[in-house]
Amino acid sequence: MRTRGQAAQVAAGEPLTEADRLALDRTIRIAEQSSRFEFSVYVGPAQGDDTRAWATRLHNRLVAPARSVMVIVDPRRRVIEVVTGGDVRRHLSDAEVELAVLAMSSEFASGNLLAGLQRGITMLAEHARPQNTLHA
Repeated sequence: MRTRGQAAQVAAGEPLTEADRLALDRTIRIAEQSSRFEFSVYVGPAQGDDTRAWATRLHNRLVAPARSVMVIVDPRRRVIEVVTGGDVRRHLSDAEVELAVLAMSSEFASGNLLAGLQRGITMLAEHARPQNTLHA
């Protein structure tokens, strides 16, 4: 799990190198700056049979869950879970999350875990970015 000031957590034996983690942290930092929401990533074995419930429990333990997006990837089980807080859901639709998950899945199927995470996080941040409005 990644929270502010910490690196993305990767379970032992997973295919992200230290350089990959640094690149992922840069992607997360840019996503947070552009969207003004916090992003957390966990790559490793998901706990239990109900991965959605487990992902939600992890998300709820974040510092600011209402303003957070959590991406969980279990490469061995081929599971991707994205949990968004209440404030984030006002800007990010389920369809937009599904598009990001599809983009990640496509990269993962090609064997590129880092590129999939970067692409998905970037898409989520772009869609979650508050719209600029002009008032007359």
